[in-house]
Amino acid sequence: MTLRLIIDDPVPGVRYSLQSDDLPFEPVTAGDGPISFDVPITLHPDGRMTGPFVRREGPTRRFVYIRIGTSAGDHASLWSRRAKIDIHDIPPALLTPGAVLEVHLPGRGKDGSPACATVRPLGAWKTASRR
Repeated sequence: MTLRLIIDDPVPGVRYSLQSDDLPFEPVTAGDGPISFDVPITLHPDGRMTGPFVRREGPTRRFVYIRIGTSAGDHASLWSRRAKIDIHDIPPALLTPGAVLEVHLPGRGKDGSPACATVRPLGAWKTASRR
């Protein structure tokens, strides 16, 4: 299964990446438009999601980190942040082996800087097409 995380309005010139282990993975520098990350997930028969990008907190919370600025490998950046994207609350009806699910995320906080901490989706998860 694949989760597509789309950052709708990232801060131009700021580097973003997924977090694999404790390192940035395939960093991308934002331009004027959205950026996205396709996250491979292993879906288990009991509904658990695992994989190299999945983190856990407690018995049920699962999430993916997006690294930002220095955390994504840009050591000249003004920001050193991570955005936590919860995945444990994806509706079970959408969890299908081989599916691509996407969600849109805000790229900026209220102050205009890169969104960080637990970032709530702009809408619901939905089934998408493969690229």
